[in-house]
Amino acid sequence: MRAAIIAIGSELLTPHRTDTNSLWLTERLNDLGIHVALKVAVPDDRESLCSTLKSLLSRFPLIISTGGLGPTEDDLTRESFAEALGLSLRFVPEIHEIITRRFEARQLPMSVNNRKQAMVLEGARWLRNSAGTAPGMYLDRSGITLVMLPGPPHEMRGIFIESVEPVLRSRSGGSRIYRRLLRATGLPESALDDQIAPIYAAYPEIETTILASVTGHEIHLATVAAESETADERLGELSRRIADRLGSNLFTTSGERLEAVLMGMLVQRGATVSAAESCTGGLVSKRLTDLAGSSTYFRGGVVAYDNAAKARLLGVPGALIAERGAVSSEVAEQMARGVRAKFESTFGMGITGIAGPGGGTEDKPVGLVYVSVADERDAVTRRLSLPGDRQHVRAWSAQIALDMLRRRLLSAS
Repeated sequence: MRAAIIAIGSELLTPHRTDTNSLWLTERLNDLGIHVALKVAVPDDRESLCSTLKSLLSRFPLIISTGGLGPTEDDLTRESFAEALGLSLRFVPEIHEIITRRFEARQLPMSVNNRKQAMVLEGARWLRNSAGTAPGMYLDRSGITLVMLPGPPHEMRGIFIESVEPVLRSRSGGSRIYRRLLRATGLPESALDDQIAPIYAAYPEIETTILASVTGHEIHLATVAAESETADERLGELSRRIADRLGSNLFTTSGERLEAVLMGMLVQRGATVSAAESCTGGLVSKRLTDLAGSSTYFRGGVVAYDNAAKARLLGVPGALIAERGAVSSEVAEQMARGVRAKFESTFGMGITGIAGPGGGTEDKPVGLVYVSVADERDAVTRRLSLPGDRQHVRAWSAQIALDMLRRRLLSAS
């Protein structure tokens, strides 16, 4: 079954509010094997609401709206949907009595406008709201199911779980959507897709989506099945084929972030790491310590922006900085070796670069970054030319540094 979600509220079209209801509903619907094919945010405007609903009625067998069921003048869902469907609204005394008792229990006066919350679409079943005054509505009409839920998340969720989910579950035939998340790094998004598209195209029963991210490209796999064993077999086979094609560029088939994968590798080998950072300002250390138990493998970090700090804390020779510049492969390597010696760790990481927006020159432009990973034997250093703004350069530098450590661990195994 394909579904559409209408998020109603003018505030959702401003930069100040996020539509969390649609995200929650999508997860619950997916668990029922229902694919959310469209989400749309609509202002508190009668014409917009009517035209939106009319445009969806011929395309989706299930439409769920959230918001616009309150007592105020800008709560227009009931009236707008009645107009779009050519239905009347009926007054339900039982709802009005429930709302009245709710106000009395809280010793609050009830405004006349609360009466509109007792108005229900002709032919619809009203859904009790245990957490608020606005009931939901459920309407089956001409092969289309329309569900109207209030906007406050705790009210919307309660009504859905109690009154909507059981009905939809009985209609789903026991199927649900199963997902698997793979993550890769070290390849541009276009190159990654070029490598794996011939593979996933052979699995039409699995929906494959690739999302670009500085923390690793995400490969989302999704399939509908009645049994988890069937889904696991399908997703497992495709995951293995993608893993074989991507090799070391794929770092997980079970969704972990790169720092979590590194944690497992370091702990398994009994290895430790420390980081010396300049342009990344501690991002590498932050990601390595975001996980509980990081004290097992992370020895410490130094953020050395100033050249004097590089010399004093990491032992980088001042003459080297003067000759080669603070942003150079030689300084990055010395930072990696220096922090490793300082914390007596298995690996040391050194990062120095120009994140911008200023500070670049013709010889050393903004986005130039050097990353080095050193152990007791030698050091591997990379020169990076990264596009984007300051935050993008810093985030990519941290990601590449962590990936360099991962690949170093792989080569040592």
